[in-house]
Amino acid sequence: MSNQEDPEKALETMDEGSGEAGNVTAQLMRNPQVLAALQGRLDGMVGSPSGYIESLPKVVKRRIKALKNLQLKATNIEAAFYEEVHALECKYHKLYVPLYEQRNTIIGGDYEPTDAECEFTLDDEISQEMEDKAKIGDGDAKLHDMDENTKGIPEFWLTVCKNVDLLSEMIQEHDEPILKHLRDIKVNFAESPMGCTIDWQKGKNITLKTIKKKQKHKSRGSTRTITKTVQNDSFFNFFSPPAVPDDPDADVDEEVQAQLTADFEIGHYIRERIVPRAVLYFTGEALEEDDYDDEEEEEEDGEEGSDDDMDDEEDPDFDPKKVKGPKGKGGDPQECKQQ
Repeated sequence: MSNQEDPEKALETMDEGSGEAGNVTAQLMRNPQVLAALQGRLDGMVGSPSGYIESLPKVVKRRIKALKNLQLKATNIEAAFYEEVHALECKYHKLYVPLYEQRNTIIGGDYEPTDAECEFTLDDEISQEMEDKAKIGDGDAKLHDMDENTKGIPEFWLTVCKNVDLLSEMIQEHDEPILKHLRDIKVNFAESPMGCTIDWQKGKNITLKTIKKKQKHKSRGSTRTITKTVQNDSFFNFFSPPAVPDDPDADVDEEVQAQLTADFEIGHYIRERIVPRAVLYFTGEALEEDDYDDEEEEEEDGEEGSDDDMDDEEDPDFDPKKVKGPKGKGGDPQECKQQ
């Protein structure tokens, strides 16, 4: 083939095929002009609809458009549904707020609950086992520095966070002295939610650390020590998410996308589980409920099975004579008695 041959015609030759297709293809793929034409054709196919849809008769395409109109109506109904769900969440959130505020006063030691408020009884439908687990003992074991004069519930939110695996993995040793003084975690529904940065006092920003590095001069051989500030592992890095481009169609780095997804899951978990059930995470009772949820998911995954699973009878190499198992008195495998 001459180097001056039209590359588009060469591609047509590849498409037509022949008895010598393998040799012809090998020769054509060595030609830079052919490769460039092939790349151009492939680039034109990116994002284009399937050839199958394009080949359908007009009457069928017409019906597909009707289905798309139905899909659009369904999407609008779904959007209205979620708008109403959000409005319902906001409505009932207002009913929770007074309870959360009273909880905060008890935790902080600003309010001492009455004897009646401290009398906790479970519904009769709850099993005795769960009731025993829910009771808080009056033991004298010294696992802390608290005494009868202790106000509120010290380190309440730190204990909650450390009991949750999703959060405990984020908490570093230098985070704990700060989290010990955490008074409350609130969720507010706003029309235009905006985040904020933490205003650290000078020299107290634990999300940054200073490192010293020695640099050696290439020609003189002398060394100097430079100081550099780098990011430090901390729970509070959660409040400094990566920047997101304003353009929704802009490409986002995979690592950044993964971090944003993880941050969303953490925030959703705090809002949906930890804030409403904080005392149950403090005592550990809510963790048992989470464990049951995980087991249900694992069971659902296990029910799907695997294509590699095969019964012995379906295995072409299966020989029942070679199977080892319990035998009866006569030496034959025992049979299961029908109940």
